[in-house]
Amino acid sequence: MGLFDIFRRHKKKAAEQSTAPAQESSAAASQQPSADQGGSAAPTAPTSAVDQQPTEPEGATSVPAESGASVQPTVGSSTTQSTSQPAPVQSTTSAKSAEAGESTADIQTTVSVTSTGTTSSASVASATSESAAKEAASVRAASASSMNDTAPSSEEVATSAAAVASSTAAVEEVISTAAAISEAPTSADDSETDQTAKKYDRGLAKSRTGFGARLNRFLANFRHVDEDFFDDLEDMLIESDVGYDMAMKLSDELREEVKLENAKSKQEVSNVIIENMVDLYDAAGKDEKADLNMAATGPTVIMFVGVNGAGKTTTIGKMAALFKKQGKKVLLAAADTFRAGATEQLDVWAKRDGVDIVTGPENGDPAAVVFDAVQKAKKEDYDILFVDTAGRLQNKVNLMKELAKMKRILTREIPDAPHEVLLVLDATTGQNALNQAKLFKQSTDVTGIVLTKLDGTARGGIVLAIRNELHLPVKYVGLGEHVDDLQKFDASDFVYGLFKGMVDVD
Repeated sequence: MGLFDIFRRHKKKAAEQSTAPAQESSAAASQQPSADQGGSAAPTAPTSAVDQQPTEPEGATSVPAESGASVQPTVGSSTTQSTSQPAPVQSTTSAKSAEAGESTADIQTTVSVTSTGTTSSASVASATSESAAKEAASVRAASASSMNDTAPSSEEVATSAAAVASSTAAVEEVISTAAAISEAPTSADDSETDQTAKKYDRGLAKSRTGFGARLNRFLANFRHVDEDFFDDLEDMLIESDVGYDMAMKLSDELREEVKLENAKSKQEVSNVIIENMVDLYDAAGKDEKADLNMAATGPTVIMFVGVNGAGKTTTIGKMAALFKKQGKKVLLAAADTFRAGATEQLDVWAKRDGVDIVTGPENGDPAAVVFDAVQKAKKEDYDILFVDTAGRLQNKVNLMKELAKMKRILTREIPDAPHEVLLVLDATTGQNALNQAKLFKQSTDVTGIVLTKLDGTARGGIVLAIRNELHLPVKYVGLGEHVDDLQKFDASDFVYGLFKGMVDVD
């Protein structure tokens, strides 16, 4: 997906989210009964007590209020009026209609709350039920004040049947609507996607601010495209940690860029630079597999390598919590036996995540811990085994020998293991992280990168350099200190989070 496609998609989603509350409010208002309808969205059968009264013939004498006539609100009006004593037949019909209406309101309340679970639906249904109940009570009062109680005629029975049929039809309509709502796709996935995008936005705030400030300083002196323009551009990109190779590639690409030649404003120049940068980033990641390689059967073994302080142990703890949440059975191997407190730190994470751990004696053989762990993982049917390793780059020869020994043990016990070797890099170290990655790639079969502490640095451009120079996929990124801030890497969200506010789309 191109740069502008990414920004248009986010712009469209933001517009949809901004209009959604207004649409929901409008929909709720359309469902809410108006005052003219007596505040009830339920079937209007109970209102027949007044509306269905026959017109009195001329000359008929109304029963005075003192002689037992009831005074009740006229349905559909906020005023009250005196009504003649209702005929017994009408009272019987109205009472039946009221019962039907009340039943409808109750069913509507139940269906609405059960099917939608939203505040708006529940409030509308509740208002409906309350209004219908009041209406039914009013009709019953009128019926109780009736002085005669005669059997209903066929006409009255027909009227009552029509009211009941109307109520039944309304109930069926409510149930049908509820069924349609329940069959609609849920928005859980959309909500999770939105939360991930927000985490990228928040986690890349410093990188975005730093890159944006450098780009603005660069464009402040923009007059036209010449050789000095490209020299300053290369300096700006290198300062942003996108890497020397990528800075040179981008500069060469832009020398051939027709859009840049025709750019008249600073915003147009900015758009062209960022668009070409993203295009180079996409091209470097062609056929790249960002997903973890999981075992077809048996435990999946993932080794974590990297220098001390990069965040290996913390990353393992967060990833264990992530997979435990997905229902996986997770086992940790504390094979970093030389760093003081490393085993204890991983043990704390294991207890916090509610997963099992295999440990060894301090300064013991790391390979022995790995052997015990893989045996346990096989026998007890664990889904995932995470292996923590020592990280002493200054003794890289010994370190690499230890890693090779552990890998031999894993492969002997599980032929395809380790399924992943993830290099954990500290994003705050910038170009040093890139140099570390080059060393580890030469000595071990690194399959992917976990880039930590992106939220604490203005050097997010290192992601572009890693892909361009190492062709290693960034599989996870650390966007904060919370457990759920370790996120699966999403190139689209990363690009948007890094360049948000710097790209102008139509």
